[in-house]
Amino acid sequence: MTTESGYGPKDLDLDVPSPARVYDYSLGGSHNFEVDRAFAEKVFEFVPWVPNINRLNRSFLWRVVSFYLDQGIRQFLDLGSGIPTVGNVHEVAQRRVPDARVVYVDYEPLAYHHAQSLLADNPYATIIQADVRDPEAILEHPQTRELLDFSQPLGLLMVGVLLFIGPDDRPAELVNTYRRRLAPGSLLAISHLCDEQAPPQLRAQVAAAVAAYEQASEQLHVRTRDEMVSWFDGMALVDPGVVFLPDWRPESREEADDVARPLGYGGVARQP
Repeated sequence: MTTESGYGPKDLDLDVPSPARVYDYSLGGSHNFEVDRAFAEKVFEFVPWVPNINRLNRSFLWRVVSFYLDQGIRQFLDLGSGIPTVGNVHEVAQRRVPDARVVYVDYEPLAYHHAQSLLADNPYATIIQADVRDPEAILEHPQTRELLDFSQPLGLLMVGVLLFIGPDDRPAELVNTYRRRLAPGSLLAISHLCDEQAPPQLRAQVAAAVAAYEQASEQLHVRTRDEMVSWFDGMALVDPGVVFLPDWRPESREEADDVARPLGYGGVARQP
């Protein structure tokens, strides 16, 4: 018996919604299941801005990749990449630099299997199935070592992934472990959900979303902008610093008035 996406059920839990698949659904993707769609629609009823913040996060990712390319970065490590949807890192990068190298990392089975299929004929991009909380397994993975040269500048992407890393997993130490492997001139991008500047109604909805995700396979962890900024300590923040997602080097002002604007922050820093 196979699932509705054609994969065998042996490594897919279809009884619990997956944040990666819910994210895919909110972006209009098709790599999700009924349990994910039902959960998403339930959340959207009382937290209607979830698709908005996901789109802002995705748009931030695209701009970051373009900025990396402008800075001469030609290799990328995308942690917690999720299910491939339109506008993946390798698509954005290889459109300008055909031999740009990309390693995706995710442990969600559907994300891994679909990305494997998508990248089968791409010699410069791959995905490894691993937990971002196990840096050594990722950094020493044969496919990582084959595609990425850590003696040269690299673009590290931690876009939206730390939202699912709890305090017990010490996110600051986790970020620092990856940073220590970066060559001078490397760039690190982080985005996160922070609600301290949001109006009371939105903050109440954030709390409701956090409660709802207790039923999912991964929980949400909201943090302050100051905590997020601390993850860049020792690096040189790139202008305009850590700001609302639509305000980080915008290509247009279409997202400036989005209802979700005060909920997401993003920033990029350079390894000295």
